[in-house]
Amino acid sequence: MSGKTSPKKTIRVFATCDIGPSLDRLRQRGYEVEVYPGPEAPPRELLLQRVRSGIDGLITTLRDRIDAEVLEAGCGTLKGVAQIAVGVDNISRADANRCRIPFTNTADVLTSATAEFAFAILLAASRKLWPSERLVRAMQWGSWHPFLPFLGDEVTGKTIAVIGCGRIGQAMITKCSGFAMNVLCYSPRPKGEFIAKIDRLMAVQHELGLVQQRSWIRYAGLDECLREADYVSLHVPLLREGESPTPTWHLINEQTLRMMKKTAYLVNTSRGPVVDEAALARALREGWIAGAALDVFEQEPLPEDSPLRDPAIEDRCRIFHHFASGGTATRLSAEPNVGMAGRCVQGMLDILEGKPYGQMPYLVNREAFVNETTS
Repeated sequence: MSGKTSPKKTIRVFATCDIGPSLDRLRQRGYEVEVYPGPEAPPRELLLQRVRSGIDGLITTLRDRIDAEVLEAGCGTLKGVAQIAVGVDNISRADANRCRIPFTNTADVLTSATAEFAFAILLAASRKLWPSERLVRAMQWGSWHPFLPFLGDEVTGKTIAVIGCGRIGQAMITKCSGFAMNVLCYSPRPKGEFIAKIDRLMAVQHELGLVQQRSWIRYAGLDECLREADYVSLHVPLLREGESPTPTWHLINEQTLRMMKKTAYLVNTSRGPVVDEAALARALREGWIAGAALDVFEQEPLPEDSPLRDPAIEDRCRIFHHFASGGTATRLSAEPNVGMAGRCVQGMLDILEGKPYGQMPYLVNREAFVNETTS
């Protein structure tokens, strides 16, 4: 034997998107990091080529389809996938488990930013901010009048239905309480302790004279939520038939839209396919509801021929570019407890540096490790 040791293998990571300075944490550890330079997703063949080349880590976004083909290409070499998003609809969990490839997400860190944005676009739609600004910019504002050319709708004291009471739904409810709104909650898994705290907060606001009317909060069935609410805000995961006893694909459709008040507004910052966009466009054209504000769509970017682009509903339909978590700190901070980028990189490091699955807070498919340790 010569006594020589083989050189240490360089750990390689491919990122399908530039997620900012947080990637330097990987480089500082001596990892080789390649970043796809374009603002768009990398071509499918390029993604497959990089995985087949034997990369150790893959950093992805919701726009990357991580299916059986990609995961099988990484079997035996790809140690893990870190996604800079809460949702993991684009990753085949069954195939990841079969290939024993763990993946992480960035849950919780974007909770406040997303709820804040949901409330902001609710206000934008309800108070008709865009029609007002357009009026001023087009030099069509002739003089002040108490109710012409139009009025917006106040949110204070109104009733909102929060559909989905997970982390973001709860953050939305907290913000609504600051506007003295009544809250109807719909969730397959009621959060009784949280609801009790909000109810106490509402009581204290009234006791101290901070609000004139005592607000209320309670759970209700979906039909009641839709019928009684002035605003409906969606905060649910995308679950298709067969994936859950309470699927959410096209939860908002012609039937459910017709249940809503004609004066009601719909807000969606959850997942695009939760809303049947053709039905929503018709509802807005025909006046079933008063307005909508959407940050997510069935197909992204929003296609040119989308019915939501119809000029006839422009004043009632606010559309945004999947921007709810788009705050500077929330998206780019390298601190895992603050930013999605920092949490994504930490998730990648946890995998590459061999942390036990019980010490990986951002791991999604723990069963990939459990299967390995029990096989």
